[in-house]
Amino acid sequence: MSDILQLKYIIASVVYSFIGVVILIVSFWIIEKITPENTWKELVVNKNMAIAIVFAAYIIAIGLIISSAIHG
Repeated sequence: MSDILQLKYIIASVVYSFIGVVILIVSFWIIEKITPENTWKELVVNKNMAIAIVFAAYIIAIGLIISSAIHG
């Protein structure tokens, strides 16, 4: 019986992690479309450190929000 319960929690964790990653990617795509510049080009080609820091903070913030929503 305990093996079934542990498997249930493992599957739930994987599903919630997948949903969190999908939400993170979708939110990044939305921000990419809203901003006037191509942020991915600025990050990779031009190596703009300021935009890199802002987007790192954005990814961390969205990740915290998603993990809080999943955790309850």
